[in-house]
Amino acid sequence: MQQFNGKSKEEFVHGVFSSIAHRYDLLNTTLSFNQDKYWRRYAVKQTNIKPGGMALDVACGTGMLSIELAKAMGGRGKVVGLDFCENMLAKAVENINKTPYVDVIELIQGNAMDLPFPDDTFDCATIGFALRNVPNVKGCIAEMRRVVKPGGKVVSLELAKPSAPIFKQLYYLYFDHLVPILGKLGIGKDGPYQWLPNSLKMFPHQSVIKDMFTEVGLTDATYYELTGGIVAVHVGTK
Repeated sequence: MQQFNGKSKEEFVHGVFSSIAHRYDLLNTTLSFNQDKYWRRYAVKQTNIKPGGMALDVACGTGMLSIELAKAMGGRGKVVGLDFCENMLAKAVENINKTPYVDVIELIQGNAMDLPFPDDTFDCATIGFALRNVPNVKGCIAEMRRVVKPGGKVVSLELAKPSAPIFKQLYYLYFDHLVPILGKLGIGKDGPYQWLPNSLKMFPHQSVIKDMFTEVGLTDATYYELTGGIVAVHVGTK
């Protein structure tokens, strides 16, 4: 399994997502058996974002969670989507242009580890399927907390580690063997979708992520396991 520190992981992840951007949404829906839409809706509900609010979507990728935030705000307010990958942002522009939220969502190229915003700017900050890809998980959560207003929510939607014995075995069999094959069929080459099972194995258990939320100063930290525990939504309040 590939090991990283700091910049090398950042560069590797940038390369992975640059190469899969054009198929990312289709493969997400296929590989999740169409559950990804439900997961995003659930995560956005935990933000308590209101119409006219200000939301930040960190590592926004192709913009699908940003769109869900804009929808929850009734098309009023502002969503800032930030990502470091040009190809993913280009796909996000395409996706957002198909929605009524073009004037609500602003896309910015930037780094999740060094958010280019003042303290206490947003009503909520979300990150979807990207926390396991950052060089420093706790540091990223701390940055999200920094830019959220007091009383605001930090919410992470991420792959998790199910605990039910038989389900857990089937899940890892699927992730270790079938996902890379389906990913190869989808994008036409080996490699990028092998990162999915590898990154999950290296990522801490959802209970450890909850502790990190508390350690950076978020209160009432909790998490919800969805679809048998294959994903978790973490929530903390500043």
